[in-house]
Amino acid sequence: MPNNFVLGKEQLFSRRQLLKLGICGAGFAGTAAFWHNLNAQSKSIVKVPPLEIAATNQAVNPMQMLRNFDYGVVKQEKGRTVREFQLTAGTSVIQLNSAVSYNVWDLNGRIPGPTLRAKQGERVRILFLNKAGHSHSLHFHGVHPAEMDGIRPVSNGSAAIYEFDAEPYGVHLYHCHIEPVTRHIAKGLYGMFIIDPPTPRPPADEMVLVMAGYDVNDDSHNEYYAFNGLPHHFMDNPIPIYQNQLIRLYVLNIIEYDPAVTFHLHANFFDVYRTGMTMTPAEKTDVITMGVAERHILEFAFRYPGKYMFHPHQDAIAENGCMGQFEVIADNSSQTSRQTS
Repeated sequence: MPNNFVLGKEQLFSRRQLLKLGICGAGFAGTAAFWHNLNAQSKSIVKVPPLEIAATNQAVNPMQMLRNFDYGVVKQEKGRTVREFQLTAGTSVIQLNSAVSYNVWDLNGRIPGPTLRAKQGERVRILFLNKAGHSHSLHFHGVHPAEMDGIRPVSNGSAAIYEFDAEPYGVHLYHCHIEPVTRHIAKGLYGMFIIDPPTPRPPADEMVLVMAGYDVNDDSHNEYYAFNGLPHHFMDNPIPIYQNQLIRLYVLNIIEYDPAVTFHLHANFFDVYRTGMTMTPAEKTDVITMGVAERHILEFAFRYPGKYMFHPHQDAIAENGCMGQFEVIADNSSQTSRQTS
């Protein structure tokens, strides 16, 4: 079972121990200090346009989440690499549009939660603190012992440690597993969990797109939809990419209340690596159907400059927020670069 402990007089860890683990005080507030960009982990150069990321006090910032991977804090213990992550469940109010605000549960003050990333075979340790007012938990997709399955409630003001080996490689996810699970996920307690293969994939401009829905009147029907948390954001703020640059999209469908959605890319086709658990594409297409919690790697490059839409092929879902654009920029000497694995 996860090592649960109560924050208070009967805590099992001392405050000094908690501070050492980063669970108390500024530890969680400073989680961003532990985030590692892909540049620090590799030797290959990939061209990436500079992003204009608007400053916001909201828990949702789609462009910031796009290329933001959390590699945790790397430790060596008994000859093994351990990646230690910190996740805190909290509450926020986000503005879906100029007229509609919505109460969410967040992770580390954001929705979706951080995109956690490790390599197959490494040890993963997640320090989870619940400050969201209700019992919650974290369930990780992948292979792990039963006692680390994240189905036991962690009460408000308590914490838990989940620890397991990162396997198998692929695109996975994590989410709250407290009933009603659909509601806890739909309110914001979810994120992507990437396990990289032992042999790195070819260099690419890597991005995360998470499709989600919002049931704002509790009728078990979504009124709004979004990529990376905010309706229409990528239509109003197209994602800049370079012409002829390989793009690797990690796409997750976490839209509750709708049994399945599609993902469609305009004026192009993409290679599909189903669940990210293969190094060989399963097919090439321009539209793919995804059930709830289904996820894939999609790879493509645009031949011509311009703006190109992406969206589910269900009009109601796209028109109510789940729609965006890539802005393909002609390759030139002013481009910036970053390193990838």
